[in-house]
Amino acid sequence: MDIFETIRSEMPTMRKSEQKVADLVLTSPDVVMNGSISEAASLAGTSDPTVVRFCKQLGLKGFMELKLRLANAHPIDKTVLEDITETDSVNSIFTNVMRSVVEAVSSTERGMDRRMLEEAVDSMVAANRWEFYGMGGSGIIALDAHHKFFRLGVPCVAYNDSHMQVMSAAQLDKNAVAVVISHSGATKDIIESAEIAKNAGATVIGILGKKNSEVAKHCDIPLCVSSREIALRLAPKAGRLMQLALLDTIFVAVAMRIVNEEGFDRLDKVKRALLGKVI
Repeated sequence: MDIFETIRSEMPTMRKSEQKVADLVLTSPDVVMNGSISEAASLAGTSDPTVVRFCKQLGLKGFMELKLRLANAHPIDKTVLEDITETDSVNSIFTNVMRSVVEAVSSTERGMDRRMLEEAVDSMVAANRWEFYGMGGSGIIALDAHHKFFRLGVPCVAYNDSHMQVMSAAQLDKNAVAVVISHSGATKDIIESAEIAKNAGATVIGILGKKNSEVAKHCDIPLCVSSREIALRLAPKAGRLMQLALLDTIFVAVAMRIVNEEGFDRLDKVKRALLGKVI
């Protein structure tokens, strides 16, 4: 069992403060590997002794052994951390981008909280309305989610306009799910939309890039993807792919649980309609 599996198996028995450290390690192992115990404690919102207790809970001697275990399980390719410059060749850019995607897939798979993912699917299955909110690049992810989920027969909509989001969120109730998408977790409009949806009684699922973000505070089920973005000035790339993959996972899981014979007939009708668009 690697260190990530050990953490996930031990989390249910940990104190809440220690679970905060676990969340940090699972979502940002590189930050923990390259930082001090005090930095890890600060980012997790805990104290140095809590980090030490967390290590002991895992059967480790201390923070240094944790860092060594993480380094063995999660080696860092330094080239992925560098911004792409105008002097880089196309081949170099391609290699860096592909490596960042591969690393993001691996980190997200290891760090995903499976328990929360199950809760997200359960909430979607139980709801009678799904809404997806995103701004900018995340708005495109919301539209893609709508493109998938509306085929399942549950009332579904995506909004990438802040005014439409808050107006719609205010009308939700306990039978609805609002999925808010934000890589930074700091977009003011998404924070407001999530807060209003939650206050209206809806279950709020977050598709986020940072676990300890402002948006996460307003989510009932924050799901975090992992990516160490390159060329940040050009906007996140790998993180967006991970958000798409996570929503694909939820879509397939929900479809397998709610689609009956009538539902499959509806999906077949959609497929036949699309065939008419092919020459």
